[in-house]
Amino acid sequence: MIRASEVGEYVYCARAWWLRRVAGETPAGQERRDLGTLRHARHSRAVALSGGLIWAAGILLTVGVMLLFLR
Repeated sequence: MIRASEVGEYVYCARAWWLRRVAGETPAGQERRDLGTLRHARHSRAVALSGGLIWAAGILLTVGVMLLFLR
């Protein structure tokens, strides 16, 4: 089975694809890519949390305005 990422890798550089898939070579910089993956995951969690906080702020604002008018 061929994944879409492999097709993209082959289109970008057929020699790099061959070295990785056929010759079994590993590309340099794996640690750096792993760190980038970790940072993207952290950022994704922060973005998801900020969306939840925005909803909570909207609800609290609505409740506050309603309490002001009900007095």
